[in-house]
Amino acid sequence: MMLGCLSVLGCHTRSDDAGTVVVLIESSPNSLDPRVGTDAQAEKIDGLIFDALVRKDERYEFKPWLATSWERPDATTWVFHLRDGVRFQDGRPLGAEDVAWTINSMVDGTLITAKGGNFASVQTARAKDRLTVEVKMKRADESLLFNLSDGLFGVVPKGSGREFGRVPVGSGAFRFVSAEQDKEVVLERVPSYWAGSRGNIERLRLSVVPDAVTSALELRKHSADVAVNVVTLDMVRALERVPGLKDETGPGSPVMYMNFNVTAAPLNDKRVRQAVAFAMDRKAIVDALWLGRARVADTLLPPGHWAAAAPGELTQYPHDPARAAALLEAAGYHADKDGVRLRLEMKTSTDETTRLLAEILQQQLRAAGIALTLRSSEFGTFYADVTRGAFQMYALRWIWSNEDPDIFHYAFATSQMPPVGGNRGRYSNARVDSLLAAAATTPDVSARRADYVEVQKILADELPAIPLWYPNNNIVHTDRVSGIVGDGSGSFDFLRDAVVK
Repeated sequence: MMLGCLSVLGCHTRSDDAGTVVVLIESSPNSLDPRVGTDAQAEKIDGLIFDALVRKDERYEFKPWLATSWERPDATTWVFHLRDGVRFQDGRPLGAEDVAWTINSMVDGTLITAKGGNFASVQTARAKDRLTVEVKMKRADESLLFNLSDGLFGVVPKGSGREFGRVPVGSGAFRFVSAEQDKEVVLERVPSYWAGSRGNIERLRLSVVPDAVTSALELRKHSADVAVNVVTLDMVRALERVPGLKDETGPGSPVMYMNFNVTAAPLNDKRVRQAVAFAMDRKAIVDALWLGRARVADTLLPPGHWAAAAPGELTQYPHDPARAAALLEAAGYHADKDGVRLRLEMKTSTDETTRLLAEILQQQLRAAGIALTLRSSEFGTFYADVTRGAFQMYALRWIWSNEDPDIFHYAFATSQMPPVGGNRGRYSNARVDSLLAAAATTPDVSARRADYVEVQKILADELPAIPLWYPNNNIVHTDRVSGIVGDGSGSFDFLRDAVVK
């Protein structure tokens, strides 16, 4: 067993006090300014330091947080009413001017940030009074609330500039203490946090450990307390048998998917894409790669999402190699003397799970007469090829962005082909474009859902991409930490209420 072989290497010696919890992270955050940080570590840590205007519930609907309520006087105006009595961690009161500054600084050139694209439809935000913010839009955009929600947004003090991420100040449950690149980020609890907490963790040391094996050893020796989706599943299974360690596993919202380049033969024929779907045995792949800790997906939206179509509303693709072969035959791809009807190429990164997925898929597609060639490269090269359309098919994962139904616009709208958006397969359907445009601008939730369900029906039939599965979130922790309840996005929010012995 790998962990046993490497145990002689040893790990960090624990020197923290009893109130400190050590959380393993894979890399340093690219910024602790919530207006700038876009990597997973930044958004998870920022969620502890800062507060959003609204929070998503289990159906990914929006609930009050810093904003106690909001209304729409017209299609291009939002008015938010803020909670009174909230203070930043340095004692300053949080008010409407801070919220307006946070939004405006991402769109008026104060900051150069990739997150500015989330607010491209915003004209300006202004404080109407101490606790009321008015946001004027250039056009109607129903995704504004999503972009103001937890994991994506955090209110900063008015005047915060480009260097704010070095010593960030928010209104969240933990305040920033220090950060050292490629080593750690240290936070400490705010006793007077406005939302209260059932937890008693006094200090968090978020320790950077890039290697999964080293992370597993840290947990095994109790040199670290918590790791969220850091170690591989075979390591999780080994760690579950170590005295004093536990694993909390639960449904995750990120989705793995396979994408097709639909601009050229043979994948410009939906029958070929459907044949690939029927030739796959996704349940077998889940059992083999994810040890059963994943759920087969029918759509990009997480299960239980308010806009997700029910499985019965969508075309299904159970494992059926004979049906796949029949579709290829109907499309004019006849078996040669070796039984091969069609040759395809799949590009992957060097990520181990994706590479193994491709190898299993290669075997499964062979039964339908599809010879699959694999091309693997480091992620930068792989992603560059994907973005410029130099592929036939590939597999990737949507993380967090698929919690907003606007993912269908970003991934499939004709207007969103790279470099503008994420429609890397160059799919184009006028009906889908029309439905997405309507869904993005109507405030009627039932009408929006109907439009999104219709989009999902079309995508399930035409299959420019195949939703694969939703991997579980796995939180491995020592038994000195309890009260851990994870969420679908795999955030660190549970640390607010966790208890340390």
